[in-house]
Amino acid sequence: MMTTQWTMAGDYLESCSCSGACPCIYLGAPTEGDCSALVGWHIKTGKFGEVSLDDLNVAVALNSPGPMAEGNWKVVLYLDQRADERQSEALGSIFGGQAGGHPAMLASLISDVAGVETLPIRFEVEQGRRHLSIGENAEADIAAIEGQGGQDVTIQNHPLAVAPGQTLVVANSRSLRHQAHGINVELSERTAFYSPFAYAGP
Repeated sequence: MMTTQWTMAGDYLESCSCSGACPCIYLGAPTEGDCSALVGWHIKTGKFGEVSLDDLNVAVALNSPGPMAEGNWKVVLYLDQRADERQSEALGSIFGGQAGGHPAMLASLISDVAGVETLPIRFEVEQGRRHLSIGENAEADIAAIEGQGGQDVTIQNHPLAVAPGQTLVVANSRSLRHQAHGINVELSERTAFYSPFAYAGP
């Protein structure tokens, strides 16, 4: 069977329950024993075969019971309510792991898909800030940490990456909230990251 060619690029953020510096991206154990996180993607440009994915958003709520690289993630996948049927099918195929590429590697760590929902997803990009909201279910509001000379604090070449090849900006959550499908978290002042992303497959 021929696998559909696809590409996408845009912005991503993640906000999680780890305090201080998140060890998960270095293959360590979460600071709180388990890790709950919201991950969001804004697709600036994207194509799945002939289907345009421009300007759509996708998000995942996840809980990892131990070190993230060991898998056993429980996840909820959120698809943009603005997507039509073909676009929703394409996004589900990519972020569900069936279409190959880096999302398939991430999907291999999932053991329980608690739900797939289509909701209004907002992903806002401001200088030094990112904001994600998913209907009434979830919100992440994060701001970059100020480093030396007012520069961003950044991380490169970390082994567990949502956006491989990119430089992460280290941020702090003003709020992290998700209440649905058994993944319940409401925190602030915890770890967050953002960067561009670019995926392709197969």
